[in-house]
Amino acid sequence: MTSASNQDIHHTAARAALSVPGVAALQPGLADRLAAAASRAKQAVGAAPLPAEAGIRTEHTPEGGWHVEVRCVVHEDHRVLDVARQVREHVQTAVTACLAQCGTPAPVTVLVTVTRTV
Repeated sequence: MTSASNQDIHHTAARAALSVPGVAALQPGLADRLAAAASRAKQAVGAAPLPAEAGIRTEHTPEGGWHVEVRCVVHEDHRVLDVARQVREHVQTAVTACLAQCGTPAPVTVLVTVTRTV
């Protein structure tokens, strides 16, 4: 089996977070927004917009586990706390399953930040 890459974890976490009822979108972090601002000329000529995964940050920890940060926007008709808890649970479960499927089980911690409601 192959080990899970940072990109695999990133995509898995994004899909899991976006599947939670009440999540409107993922919010890009500062680095993603700066990259988008720097490439406005490219976007003007048809370059792809920021990917949906822009609100996810993944990091392999020195202890051998994974740390996943999720920044999301929540629909205002949902309780923010409930959505954040569900996002944390869904992402942790999905990333843990991804790692197990790749044959590299490791502890996963998830931090969820709700940046706004719409």
